[in-house]
Amino acid sequence: MGSSPSAATSIRSQRSRSEDGHAVVPVRRITGPRQSACCAVRLRLGMLTGHSGLTIVKTGLIADPVFKEHDPGPGHPESPGRYDAALRGAINAVGKENLLPIEPREATEDEIALCHTREYIGIVKEDVRDSVRCLRTGDTDVCDRSYHVALKAAGGLLEAVDNILAGKARNAFCPVRPPGHHACADGGMGFCIFNNAAIAARYAQHRYGLERVLIADWDVHHGNGTQDIFYEDPSVFYFSTHQWPIYPGTGRAHERGSGPGKGTTLNCPVAAGSGRTEIVGAFRTLLVPAMRRFRPDFVVISAGFDSECGDYLGGLALTPADFTELTAIVMRIAAEHARGRLVSTLEGGYRLDGLAECAGAHAAALVEPP
Repeated sequence: MGSSPSAATSIRSQRSRSEDGHAVVPVRRITGPRQSACCAVRLRLGMLTGHSGLTIVKTGLIADPVFKEHDPGPGHPESPGRYDAALRGAINAVGKENLLPIEPREATEDEIALCHTREYIGIVKEDVRDSVRCLRTGDTDVCDRSYHVALKAAGGLLEAVDNILAGKARNAFCPVRPPGHHACADGGMGFCIFNNAAIAARYAQHRYGLERVLIADWDVHHGNGTQDIFYEDPSVFYFSTHQWPIYPGTGRAHERGSGPGKGTTLNCPVAAGSGRTEIVGAFRTLLVPAMRRFRPDFVVISAGFDSECGDYLGGLALTPADFTELTAIVMRIAAEHARGRLVSTLEGGYRLDGLAECAGAHAAALVEPP
């Protein structure tokens, strides 16, 4: 059906350019009666609006069955099925067509050494080679594929960072395993081998010259490893809500960093049974104003879904809707200060149905405009 001249849509082709002047894609600017409807649909699919036009940029998804090859053994809560659950939840909630698949790579030893000592990297290689059941540094069970998979998990986040900084993805969800936030510079523990979130933060700084990074962690357990790595570093702000007292026993409110890093650690320990009021409230009333002062250039989420009501290893009471809201809060921080640049990595979450539902809510929020 043809359009009358009065209802005709004016379209002109032009080339969008990023802020650094590089061409992105040819775009079609639409004006007239169809403009608002078109923009609404396109924004829902992850299109970013710029002064020079509209460019399709989707949420990235790190996915590879290699993440199931790290097997701590029968009955272990950090099971290979966690990867399937998180991936299924994200795809079912969003649809494959609205996600950009990103293939992970192995992180190099130099990249792992951005946050871990060379001695510890050698220990992991030796322990896996010697077929030990558990890392000598702590309570992390391993198998003969664990070192390789841990490199892929960290490298997956680095690929996500690369895609975001290149403008190929607007943000990214990385349902990788093993998780990472308990891994300290010199030792793994708590199901973790390498600290994926910490490595991604430091990589963004070293590879791209970004100055300040926020790591926001809503896992039921405190990310002692992440805190430890950046405790004296003013360039990385670590924010955590977590149940206390519970494993690993760190994360008291008075732990605020030390030396030049004083004030860039913010812990919000909450009692068992806490949920939306305490945790979403902390993100709103404590994290948001802190970030107006800190002004991060990049944002990392340690997305632990063991803080959901009913998880086997925790006692908190968050719902999928709460994870939607937490995600939206952090996305608004990224939009306000970091040009929307955000990568999320899976930490905990051990009730598989709950993990799938919560990861789906998180992924659905990531594809929405902040």
